[in-house]
Amino acid sequence: MREQETKRALIISGGSLEEDFASAYLKDQNFDMIIAVDSGLKGALDLGLSVDAAVGDFDSADPLTLAEGHEHREIHWEVHRPEKDETDTELAVTTAVRAGCRELVILGALGGRFDHALGNVHLLYYGAKLGAEASILDSRNRITVLTEGRTFRREELWGKYVSFLPLTMEVKGITLRGFKYPLTKKDISIGPCLCISNELAAEEASITFDQGVLICVESRD
Repeated sequence: MREQETKRALIISGGSLEEDFASAYLKDQNFDMIIAVDSGLKGALDLGLSVDAAVGDFDSADPLTLAEGHEHREIHWEVHRPEKDETDTELAVTTAVRAGCRELVILGALGGRFDHALGNVHLLYYGAKLGAEASILDSRNRITVLTEGRTFRREELWGKYVSFLPLTMEVKGITLRGFKYPLTKKDISIGPCLCISNELAAEEASITFDQGVLICVESRD
């Protein structure tokens, strides 16, 4: 266990996992907890991950995967009824936070049903409200939410582009410094796409804002 470091959880959801990307990404990553969500269990097992918990109603997991999963005695099963108020990925986020994890990385959250994909983006804010910093990753995108300002360093970016979209009806007082398209105390609202596809103009750039919540997407072609 790493001393005095934030506990990290990996959540494998049931969307498009992109196993080549996931395998390459996970080579140099360490997690304190690995959670497979419903049909995401297959992807987790195919990647050879040591799953700590399997969460969901498992209505979309195939019987062979479930049988293989039950052969792993170390997996803790959290089985829920299909008729419930939460999505399976939401339950997984709750499980990770209850286990003390404060950094959550979610793979397989995109590429399937759009309602689930959009809901998973909203879960990033749910995680933030629970005190966790959550991100959704795939081969082209890293998605987070901002409840306060952030500094971006070129060497740490997921890709060339950085986009900001309001999650609240309005986000007030946005200031962008070090970006190709700067802003000063600009208010934005849901609808227009003013802050899509910005780029760093320096090795370091920053965003600050006075009020609201933003979705941040770092992306590459």
